[in-house]
Amino acid sequence: ILATHRKSLVVWIKYNQIKRKQKTNIMSLFDQVLGAIANPSQPANTNQLSTILNAAQALGSQNGVDASTTQTILSIVGNYAQSSLNQQQQANPGQAQAIVNQFSGTNPSTQAVQALFTPDIQTKVAQEIAQRTGINQQQVQSFLPIVVPLVLNLLQMGNNPTTGTNSALNSFLDADGSGSVDIGDAMQLASKFLSQPR
Repeated sequence: ILATHRKSLVVWIKYNQIKRKQKTNIMSLFDQVLGAIANPSQPANTNQLSTILNAAQALGSQNGVDASTTQTILSIVGNYAQSSLNQQQQANPGQAQAIVNQFSGTNPSTQAVQALFTPDIQTKVAQEIAQRTGINQQQVQSFLPIVVPLVLNLLQMGNNPTTGTNSALNSFLDADGSGSVDIGDAMQLASKFLSQPR
């Protein structure tokens, strides 16, 4: 029990060191992720966050994409994911959580992309990323099976088996397009959090 409380305290100290340096309007999703890590009743942990971040960084390093461009890719995919999950949740309550549970991960998954985006939306996502980053659209489309499961994995960290709720997903859906749930920003904050002295 003491070790659990110590874990929670260390998480929150590190988190608050970052939060003091950030605008509060980009903290909402990260608030929920870090809250889940600090909560002993939730399975989220820093190793899971580190695995997600490492996979995102590997996408960039393996394809000659710098960190800023990778963040842009994550942000754009996250924006479209938010819209899609909201639509599916409204049509079928519980569907957003089902998609997060089934398709979150760190391995590439075309099924995850298909569950989240229609072919037309996949094209729109790739076109916007290509326009914003200058990366070839065909190459961008090859990134989607990597990025989508990572976005869902970050949202999955909010799962609380005790209550059957997901605070990160709820924050993501409720923000209605607000920058407070920017996935790229959340990943950047994750990097800063994990780089803090332990």
